[in-house]
Amino acid sequence: MKGYWLIVGTEISDQEAQAEYGRLWKPIGEKYQARTNTTKQPPLLIEARDAKRMILVEFPSLEIAKACYADPAYEEAMRFAVKASNRTLVMFEGDLG
Repeated sequence: MKGYWLIVGTEISDQEAQAEYGRLWKPIGEKYQARTNTTKQPPLLIEARDAKRMILVEFPSLEIAKACYADPAYEEAMRFAVKASNRTLVMFEGDLG
């Protein structure tokens, strides 16, 4: 079974922080074999309140998804992510295809 992060966020309010997050995320994602928005049909935001963005990140397993989140390099990157927008990250296991 694969591991996933589902990230639901508001509009980006700090473009510089978002750009820095993206720069820091790239080598982390490669290290943990993460793939972003891998489903054929992107998730739909239906009852989203303030949410404007949804990102699905796929990992080879839930254990790898957890290890990525616990990595000190991701902790550093996450500081910029939460500065860029309000977001919720849900981690789960499954096989979305």
